[in-house]
Amino acid sequence: MENLLAGAEMLARWDVVVALLVGSIGGVVIGAIPGVGPAVAIAILLPATFAFDPIVGLTMLLGIYGSSMYGGAIPAVLINTPGTAVNALTSYDGHPMTQKGDAHRALSLAYSASFWGGIFGIGCLILLSPVLALVAPMFGSREIFLAALLGVILVILAHRGQIFAAGVLAMFGIFLQTIGLDAVTYTQRYTFGLTFLSSGVNLIVVVLGLFALSQAFFLLTTPDSSPDAKPVTGRMSAGLRELMRHKRVATVASGCGVILGMIPGTGEFTAQFMSYTYAQKTSKTPVLFGKGSPEGLIASEAANNAVPAAAMIPLLALGIPGEALTAMMLSVFYVHNVIPGPQLFQNNIDLVYGLYLALILLNVIVVAFLMVSTNLLTRIIRIPTRFLGVLILLLSFVGVYSLRNSLTDCMIAAGFGVFGLILKRLNLPIVPIILGMVLGGIMEVKLRSALPRLKTPLDMIDRPISFILFALIVLVLALHIRALMREWQLHQPDEDHDLHDSQTR
Repeated sequence: MENLLAGAEMLARWDVVVALLVGSIGGVVIGAIPGVGPAVAIAILLPATFAFDPIVGLTMLLGIYGSSMYGGAIPAVLINTPGTAVNALTSYDGHPMTQKGDAHRALSLAYSASFWGGIFGIGCLILLSPVLALVAPMFGSREIFLAALLGVILVILAHRGQIFAAGVLAMFGIFLQTIGLDAVTYTQRYTFGLTFLSSGVNLIVVVLGLFALSQAFFLLTTPDSSPDAKPVTGRMSAGLRELMRHKRVATVASGCGVILGMIPGTGEFTAQFMSYTYAQKTSKTPVLFGKGSPEGLIASEAANNAVPAAAMIPLLALGIPGEALTAMMLSVFYVHNVIPGPQLFQNNIDLVYGLYLALILLNVIVVAFLMVSTNLLTRIIRIPTRFLGVLILLLSFVGVYSLRNSLTDCMIAAGFGVFGLILKRLNLPIVPIILGMVLGGIMEVKLRSALPRLKTPLDMIDRPISFILFALIVLVLALHIRALMREWQLHQPDEDHDLHDSQTR
């Protein structure tokens, strides 16, 4: 109770309230505009948040992260174009409802399911916080190294069908963080005599290039479009009553979001597909899925909105981000010398509970805002994509230059922007690069800290938690190899049959 009161007192500041409102409402607006997304918005705002107190900057970023999925459901339902990538499944059942004249029903269900998932995830996070406070001090250097290594492996394996590309890009991210002056030996690493590389490659510059500038280049190099979304009539609060008839699906979907949100590299997509599959298999009307099923819509929205709160668990407890957005938030902690991990729950527990309460408030603010402003947001959807591209380009360069007043940073960001555009065109993932930079830095620091205490390689796993993490790494790799072998065996008979037919001919 004392911790909750301390967190509430922290949130009562006027600047925190303003940050919460700006982040929550701004996140909805950004999510409702196809082609922007929370990653671009957070990347642009990162340099500005460094000037604020940690609670102010993190509250604003959390507001954008947690509310963008609410807004992303609007274009997914109305024009079959997800506002954010994680609203793709929402369009499967949301847009067919719109085509039947039930747009207000689909949107109200999406809002209600999102609110359910968000509050469920926050409740689990608050209940788990005492456990985190007890377990976190048991993590030493070797445990955090193994946890970060597990995170890298999971991030790579999460990109099914692109595992090799994801692995190469993650290794590229790890390489990027090694550039510059070595903090231990004070020697230059991979600078090739270039003075501007002596300070290393700035994470925020790379983030702005890969996410914001690449998206600006993408919007500017594609045909201009202005999506048309018609106004919605009907009560937006009606979906809550219908949600109560499917609370089992909503609860299971939220549970999937919480569990998978805690695992680095999985996130919203895996949680959505698992909850959607569960809802379809246990439904009395499975034929309606993809044609306007309320259960499918609920499963999708409840799962993806439960993830943000759950993704904060490894970030706060171990200082290990699970995906790109929490990796960006980690940089805000570091700038203010607030290090997430075992000491956070002992030294900054008021900040932790302040973030919990901010997550609850942002869900309430967003739902209240959407109940009265959905039709206003349908007008925002119509913004031309070329205009968005120019705006993102301008704000991105302003953000990069404001970091260190350096034109060199702008040139590096532009280079990564072009690289990110190439990756988008080739349909290759960008996230492994960012997580490789963040997790690679954690791995290097913790491994160097652990090595002087090790006499043999087996000492790395001679403690219970380190052994469990090592066993998880082996298990994950073994399961993946097993899946690859099964896939190879399934395709082998077809290849043999095709070879036999060609020889016969």
